[in-house]
Amino acid sequence: MSVATQQHPNGVNVEQLVQTVEAIQAQPELAQFQFRARSRWITGGKSETRIRGFYGAGGEDSSRPESFVLVGDEPPVLLGTNEGPNAVEVVLHALTSCLTVGLVYNAAARGITVHAIAFEVVGALDLRGFLGLSDMVRPGFEEIQLRVHLETDASEEALAELWTHVLRTSPLLDILRNPVPVTIGLAA
Repeated sequence: MSVATQQHPNGVNVEQLVQTVEAIQAQPELAQFQFRARSRWITGGKSETRIRGFYGAGGEDSSRPESFVLVGDEPPVLLGTNEGPNAVEVVLHALTSCLTVGLVYNAAARGITVHAIAFEVVGALDLRGFLGLSDMVRPGFEEIQLRVHLETDASEEALAELWTHVLRTSPLLDILRNPVPVTIGLAA
């Protein structure tokens, strides 16, 4: 095992992770973050979202020299041009991305080496809700089914404890499982 691997198991700087946890324990206000995005419509079902700055750890972050650009579109069957995933597909990506971070970071903190993580995720959606054809059908996902394939050096017990912790602390899973107040305004 290389020195770099010992210092950064699973690609995670555990020393920095511990320092971050300790700093937040000492100053809980450092845990307050505000993430932002700016989106604009392009044409048809295509839109573009730019993500750059955010507030966190007691100040405005300036670590990103350029915006991340995410393109959203629809497949042709939904009148789009396939220039990007649609919004509900991005939710599936966001969920698996969040669970990946939770698994990798928490495994590193527990001394568990992760060799591989792969997800299979399916979101079931009935378009009648989105199209306004039925008040009995919700416009969003009816359910999400997720399977994770993990290769680690952990015992079954340690892996079960890790997975339970990750599911309990995942921000995206929490957002999907619990209503989040959303304030919407129409700008003049």
